[in-house]
Amino acid sequence: MKTNQLLYLSQDDVANVGLTMAEIVDAVERGFAEMGHGRVEMPPKPGIHPGEGGDNFIHAMPAYIPAMQSAGVKWVSGYPGNHAKGLPYITGLLILNDPDTGIPKAVMDCAWITAMRTGAASAVSARYLARPASSTIGILACGVQGHTNLEAMNVLFPLEKVFAFDPNKDNASDLADFARQLGLNVEIVDDPKKAVAGCDIVVTSGPILKVPHATIQAGWVDPGTFVSLVDFDSFFSREALGEAAKWTTDHIGQYNYYKDAGGYFQDCPEIYAELGELVTGGKTGRENADEITMAANLGLAMDDMAVAPLIFQRAVEKSIGTWLPL
Repeated sequence: MKTNQLLYLSQDDVANVGLTMAEIVDAVERGFAEMGHGRVEMPPKPGIHPGEGGDNFIHAMPAYIPAMQSAGVKWVSGYPGNHAKGLPYITGLLILNDPDTGIPKAVMDCAWITAMRTGAASAVSARYLARPASSTIGILACGVQGHTNLEAMNVLFPLEKVFAFDPNKDNASDLADFARQLGLNVEIVDDPKKAVAGCDIVVTSGPILKVPHATIQAGWVDPGTFVSLVDFDSFFSREALGEAAKWTTDHIGQYNYYKDAGGYFQDCPEIYAELGELVTGGKTGRENADEITMAANLGLAMDDMAVAPLIFQRAVEKSIGTWLPL
């Protein structure tokens, strides 16, 4: 690291360092192990909600993982209406600090990191909650998170068939092309039930909404299915959520903050476990082939800080990015 300088990494720079999804899954799982042992400092993320409707957010997400020599903060926004403007839903920056001195050593675009680590966290949950031989997956909402969740699940499971549902046909077509690049068979469906019933794994990855549209109804999810609710509870009716044998999240404190202060997760099942508890064995994951298991992961600063040092190290090794004076 250069003295009195920080490394700026654009979105292209971050993507071009060459970090693989398998490496990201491993890093995120290690972070959850640290969290499960109580060795991560991470307050619930505060946020603001500009505009009308309440679904826009800009969040500050700090975390410190001593074992991974990682400290920093992500300032990230999510605006559901951006798609209509030709803009990305998720944007923001991540600041990585030297944990020994507190001096910022890198500023990097966070959109790629957010997309990849979110998919990785879903896959880590699935490692403990899905059936190991899971081969069919349904993706409902086929944007960025649909892609990265599929990529991450494909790292850990012997996937063969993808069912893709999205009201936006271009999104569904893009996901289908991506699935074929991964060597998977894919079917675009026009009925959301066809992307749920009969699947081993289901991922809902649309915008996070305070008022759920509740598309998925009771009886759609088969016994034994694992569901990753990337968009919180937006896709599910309360009756469908009530069918879960195990309802999990990545951080109970943050979950309760969203529930009590933000109005999300109303009338949802009682939390069975945090992901860190599953990773460390503090709580048992799937216990039989018929359990419906669900993970409502929120997206944690810990995820970002588990990945950011790897990006910084790889960028320095490959001379990627721009050094700026402090």
